[in-house]
Amino acid sequence: MSNTNMPKWAELVVLPIVCLAVALAVAGVVVALIGQDPMEVLSFLIYGALGTARGVSYTLYYTTTFIFTGLAVAVAFHGGLFNIGGEGQAIMGGLGTGLVALWLSPYLPAWLLLPLMLVVGAAFGMLWAAVPGYLQAYRGSHVVITTIMFNFIASSVLVYLLVNHLRPVGTMSVESVPFEPSANLPRMHEALAWLGIEWPASPLNTSLFIALAAAVAVYLFLWRSKAGYNVRAVGSSASAAEYAGINAKRHIVLAMAVSGALAGMVGMNEIAGVSGKLLLEFVSGAGFTGIAVALMGRNHPVGIVFASLLFGALFQGGAEVAFEVKGFSRDMVVLMQGLVVLFSGAMIYVIAPWVAKPLNAVLNLFGAAHAKGA
Repeated sequence: MSNTNMPKWAELVVLPIVCLAVALAVAGVVVALIGQDPMEVLSFLIYGALGTARGVSYTLYYTTTFIFTGLAVAVAFHGGLFNIGGEGQAIMGGLGTGLVALWLSPYLPAWLLLPLMLVVGAAFGMLWAAVPGYLQAYRGSHVVITTIMFNFIASSVLVYLLVNHLRPVGTMSVESVPFEPSANLPRMHEALAWLGIEWPASPLNTSLFIALAAAVAVYLFLWRSKAGYNVRAVGSSASAAEYAGINAKRHIVLAMAVSGALAGMVGMNEIAGVSGKLLLEFVSGAGFTGIAVALMGRNHPVGIVFASLLFGALFQGGAEVAFEVKGFSRDMVVLMQGLVVLFSGAMIYVIAPWVAKPLNAVLNLFGAAHAKGA
């Protein structure tokens, strides 16, 4: 049993589904109060996100970024840290990815350049997160405050470099020159074309597979490695971990470093996979969305993948609703997303007892029937 007083599988599967259903029900009431048809809005949202191959592609494109940032939040959380600096870490990771592409793409083949872009982007994000981790562990500076500050610093660094050093001379656009073709990840429709499968063009690219591999790697790290066990032990109780011989300070820094590396991989999707150049605002709030994704996914890689898919569908389907439904603005889509965050995060421990009581009654009933039959 977990702190929600229900089995772990129910906490990971049943509880998020119930929270989502409550959020959609409340959103439906709000939509009805503003004079819209909730079923019409929901049907357009689902169709826009999942009803066409192009819609699915855009949904998975958003999903990819949210997997990276959701995993980043989850790893830090398991270390007892609330990393809200995913935005800045993703910016710095994208900067590292972009600098490698700008400097080395004329000289290196794609098979060597792309892995190097991934590693350097992750390293930039790792270093940017390790500093707040060090300050928390060894100087007592709270990681929430320092990561907020580092978000602003990262954004300012990117602006400064693009405006003063990386922008081509004589242009007004605050962006770098386009990368060489070797620095661009294959789009999904291009990769599928190699297999003889026709697919519509979209921003979806092969970084989706990197994100899924990252989810597997996080699971193996946290639940199948000594270092991951130590991180979770420190997150549960730093003093108890110290008593057991675990260096809590070192593992706090480790948790933040791994968290930052995951956020830094966002650049592979947005920079190498879509824009093909370094530009401003490529993160666009994904670091903060990652907090909601991790909350809804219960900080487990499997849950995070599904929560990322949900938020990807909300982003893509919401854009379709705002376009198709007269009088339904983008702000209303943000409201729906906010309700999902509210009921999947802040309200989850309010909803949990209402789910746990009937669920445990049913499980006990089945257990008693099974024992009687045996």
